[in-house]
Amino acid sequence: MKKIVLFISFVFLFVTFSNAAVSESYEESLWNSLSKKEKVRKEKQPKDSIRKGWTFGILPSVAYDADKGFQGGVLSNVYYFGDGSTYPEYLHSFYVELAYTTKHCGIFRFNYDSKYLIPKHRLTVDISYLPDAICDFYGYNGYQTVLNKEWINNKKYPDTYISRAFYRSRRDMLRIAADISGKISGNWYWNAGLGVYWFKIGSVNLDMINKGKKEENKLPTGVEGMYEKYVKWGIINAEEAKGGWHPYLRGGVTYDSRDRQQNPNKGIYADAFLTYTAAFGALKAYNNLKFNFDFRHYVPVYKDYVLFAYRLSLQLTTAGKSPFYQNNIWNTLYIQRVTYEVLGGGNTTRGIARHRGTANGFAFANIEFRFKLCKFAIKKEQFYIGLNPFFDGAIILQPYKLDKDEIIRNIEQNDPEFDLATLDQYLIFDNPQIYRPHLSAGLGLKIAMNDNFVLSVDWAVPFDKRDNANQFSNFYVKMNYMF
Repeated sequence: MKKIVLFISFVFLFVTFSNAAVSESYEESLWNSLSKKEKVRKEKQPKDSIRKGWTFGILPSVAYDADKGFQGGVLSNVYYFGDGSTYPEYLHSFYVELAYTTKHCGIFRFNYDSKYLIPKHRLTVDISYLPDAICDFYGYNGYQTVLNKEWINNKKYPDTYISRAFYRSRRDMLRIAADISGKISGNWYWNAGLGVYWFKIGSVNLDMINKGKKEENKLPTGVEGMYEKYVKWGIINAEEAKGGWHPYLRGGVTYDSRDRQQNPNKGIYADAFLTYTAAFGALKAYNNLKFNFDFRHYVPVYKDYVLFAYRLSLQLTTAGKSPFYQNNIWNTLYIQRVTYEVLGGGNTTRGIARHRGTANGFAFANIEFRFKLCKFAIKKEQFYIGLNPFFDGAIILQPYKLDKDEIIRNIEQNDPEFDLATLDQYLIFDNPQIYRPHLSAGLGLKIAMNDNFVLSVDWAVPFDKRDNANQFSNFYVKMNYMF
């Protein structure tokens, strides 16, 4: 752990100081690299609204969760605009987030993004270590797996309560990724990337979670959750149950006509790419190839005060076999958020429980209006406050094939004390509504500085009560717009 944090800190300091001495000739070359259209737009921009040099925003990260414990940390986004000729496009972006709870849940992340470190190429580097002692696990295929709220709420359903950790497992994840793109012609670009994931999967460490709690607040021990049952019943294979190393390669093409990459006011972004992920040792059967397609459209409605934006995304497993924990990750060409997890969660379908629809393939959509209510300046920094009502939806396209007879045989062999008459309280085999959409809607509040550093607070509600145990308390505090 300490080595990872020190390494991230070293990389951040090295890149920061090495770019602090950007020469005037370099900035002149950046200006010369702009198209005539971009130069005209920059020259027409009011001089007092152009940001130069370094700017940064920093926020404390303090929170409390009954099971995750107290969280303390800090996050910061540092931008370098040079002589301002490219503003609001930054020359370099550095993002650092360090946060940890008393119950082994945390974020240790460094992200670097630039179009100018390598001339005419965009480079993104991400190094993240994400321990999660109580990670969501709701089973496979969305509505085919039953979400029993009365099992996880001891205050509202004391008579049927089992454990708040029933739909939880432990997942530690390390991610190291580097992605680069270059221009083909016009608005078309090529993309390539490589990286590695490491997953450590297991049962929730209830002794650690209960440490320091009052007796009435402790989670019951000796209780098997959904993850343990899936392993016992053979739904999760023994080879994938504990996780492992997964290096990957990806490549594809992008079309990008946006006026800027960060919080655009108009244009289209679309990409299509393949990701080959390898596995070794006991996991050697889990080599796989996934296909992704993403389409985003930004439509100005009234100047830059009202914007209509939507995103359509697709991910399919086209060859091989993917472990269940990898099917909870949405592949992206550029890693700009802590995690991209599906189906559900604050980065894909807000209001729907994270990992509610684990499957081999899926699609989702986000639709929102973005309103800028007011703009103001504090010294040299430009601010605005915005609201964005939104609608999210997702659907499973490649479900797991669950064989009822095989599952029953595994239960009889490995879990003989289980009452088979209660199996329908866990899984629905007749008319499971696997392909029924998961829908939600909500409202977001945005506080932005220099059109780049955006504090985002979203609140969302699922349309179907089976999609989240917390029907009306789904808040997400994050950086920047979701897309």
